[in-house]
Amino acid sequence: MASIQEVVRSAMAQLGDMTGLVGDNVSSLTKVDSGWQLVVNMIELKRIPPSTDMLACFDVSVDDEGNVTNYQRSRRYLRDQILEEDAS
Repeated sequence: MASIQEVVRSAMAQLGDMTGLVGDNVSSLTKVDSGWQLVVNMIELKRIPPSTDMLACFDVSVDDEGNVTNYQRSRRYLRDQILEEDAS
């Protein structure tokens, strides 16, 4: 079984290879029965100044070895945009 750091690095690298985007950060990581669930933020469009970059959140499923098994873009936003979290 891969370490958490290996899972994150592997997921970001694989998602970058599949989407052609550059990874920015992981904002959520949860252990599930089948492996891991991550929310990975990727840079879709670099702008000047960087605070206006367009980012995308991806919901990513990863197995225990760090292999991406599923991903889906869940939202897009500007880096300086304040997002309200769901209260549910």
